[in-house]
Amino acid sequence: METAAIHQRLSQSFGSGIGESRLEVKDPWIFVEPPLIADVARFVHDDPDLAFDSLSNLSALDYKAENHIQLVYHLFSYRHRHWLILKVNADRDNPVVPSVESIWKAANWHEREAYDLLGVSFTGHPDLRRILLPEDWIGHPLRKDYVEPVEYHGISTRRESLLR
Repeated sequence: METAAIHQRLSQSFGSGIGESRLEVKDPWIFVEPPLIADVARFVHDDPDLAFDSLSNLSALDYKAENHIQLVYHLFSYRHRHWLILKVNADRDNPVVPSVESIWKAANWHEREAYDLLGVSFTGHPDLRRILLPEDWIGHPLRKDYVEPVEYHGISTRRESLLR
């Protein structure tokens, strides 16, 4: 199914919760309002005509100037051999979105990574904790305004450049 048809179907089911889309680009995508992402995910997973049974990737980007963190969900249907990209813009000051982990188990680690590196909280996640950094690390390193500490527990975080 083409992304335009999926967009129309989602708009019929979720109304204004489905935002703008870019259908003419190489990788077309559809915006979803943050509170609805789990409902939309459940819909595209369970609907037999869509059957998006795989979350291939969930990534997050910091758009500091626009004051939001964008989550990008790459979905694939093995049954129908079609794919879909959903995007969500979460408020940068309090990035909270529902978890899709109960729909796609692969989301467990993807969401933990977005939490760890960008500070996105996923409501309903069964084990939301850091995955790459120590639990007591301060801040989220992929945020545009992140300042790396000089040391961590007495260990320097600075290294001489090997490119010199």
